[in-house]
Amino acid sequence: MTDGAAERGTPARVLLDCDPGIDDAFAIVFGCGHPGLDLAGLTTVSGNVNLGTVTGNALSVLELAGRPDVPVVPGSARPLLRPTLDAREVHGEGGLGAARLPAAQARPAPGHAVDYLIDTIGAAPGEITLVATGPLTNIALAVRREPRLTGWVRDFVIMGGSAGRGNVTPAAEFNIAADPEAAAIVFEAGWRVTMVGLDVTLQARAGPDVQDRIRKLGRLGADLLLPGLLGYRGEHAQAAGGAPVHDVCALALVAEPGLFGCAPARVDVETAGRWTSGMTVTDFTADPAARNALVAMTVDVPAFWDLVLDAYAAIPAAATASRS
Repeated sequence: MTDGAAERGTPARVLLDCDPGIDDAFAIVFGCGHPGLDLAGLTTVSGNVNLGTVTGNALSVLELAGRPDVPVVPGSARPLLRPTLDAREVHGEGGLGAARLPAAQARPAPGHAVDYLIDTIGAAPGEITLVATGPLTNIALAVRREPRLTGWVRDFVIMGGSAGRGNVTPAAEFNIAADPEAAAIVFEAGWRVTMVGLDVTLQARAGPDVQDRIRKLGRLGADLLLPGLLGYRGEHAQAAGGAPVHDVCALALVAEPGLFGCAPARVDVETAGRWTSGMTVTDFTADPAARNALVAMTVDVPAFWDLVLDAYAAIPAAATASRS
């Protein structure tokens, strides 16, 4: 894992591959607001909802966050081999819970996400951190087409998987379960994957105290963040501790890795198991030479929320009253 924003002194250039999604929206806004991150581009993949909807959501969130200049490049509309799995029952038909953002004035950038990832990272080897917060279809296609990509990135971080449990099945987390074959390609590609999974994301819940702080964030809180949280559904969404905000954890780790406790491990993705398809089989005792991942296991939750909310407060919409 590379140094955090404070140690670098200059913002880390980040490409975010995502499927917005309530928690992806939280991550995008964080990437726009944190001074140590330079959100250079977004690519989209079918996941929480269909490709057209997640792409439109990405554009609308960027516009609300004051960054309509960030290019959004659509990618894969379906998994490599399997029927499409979505999470509308968690994120709602529109993907952003109860938030209803206006359609963005900006349009998607031309081309395909896979080509954009290869071309952009290849043009600046060693400079760009790739973060994936959706199914790994685009990333798998990119490393299959250009294996040198694994050596060109500065770092590669995903929100996905778990060392111990799932959320769409007892064994599998959604982003991995949606395209296990793609995830298997990615973990076997020869780079180190920093896996920010359910082990930490279920700790980072937006409880009542966090929601009270979000209420002070003007349009950003009133139009996106609070409606998103209140529209979250599913087993973990409205638990006593509040809804988890999975995807922002991955970008927070890039900004401030010291907030997270990580352990090296060997991670393999189960693709054939009747009950365990999509499971990230995590072996912390594997031979060091076989370890292909750094797995986040703990997070300083109060410091995490201070980091995230400070970044949100830097967004211009956070200081503007809602028009509704």
